[in-house]
Amino acid sequence: MTTLAAKIIHTSIERDWREVYAFMAKPENMPLWASGLSSGLKRDGEEWIAPGPLGNARVRFAPDNAFGVVDHLVTLENGVKVHNALRVVPNGDGAEVTFTLLRQSDMSDEQFAGDAEWVAKDLAALKSILESESDRTHHG
Repeated sequence: MTTLAAKIIHTSIERDWREVYAFMAKPENMPLWASGLSSGLKRDGEEWIAPGPLGNARVRFAPDNAFGVVDHLVTLENGVKVHNALRVVPNGDGAEVTFTLLRQSDMSDEQFAGDAEWVAKDLAALKSILESESDRTHHG
């Protein structure tokens, strides 16, 4: 197997990394900021079902942990498995959220760039939600 091209997409969030992780580690919160899951997730045992344009995907999340790992394995209806590495790490008084985007073997340059833009947009939405919640919590 060949190594896939990778792109690290990240954002800094002005909120304690443990609070960021706690929010992100709840699959129920993902549709609030991950636009590809806007139709929601439905629990099915240890996995979650994510309806999408290519059919229902099955998602398995990393168990709760003290290291900020929010990885998830997505299995598409056609059997293709995509490992999504998503991490929250301390960055000063805030957090750094990183997503490792792997270019799938059948992806064009344009598709890979489009996926990177999509992830960046989702991380910007996450930042907006968490920083505005933090403002309300600390100032309201």
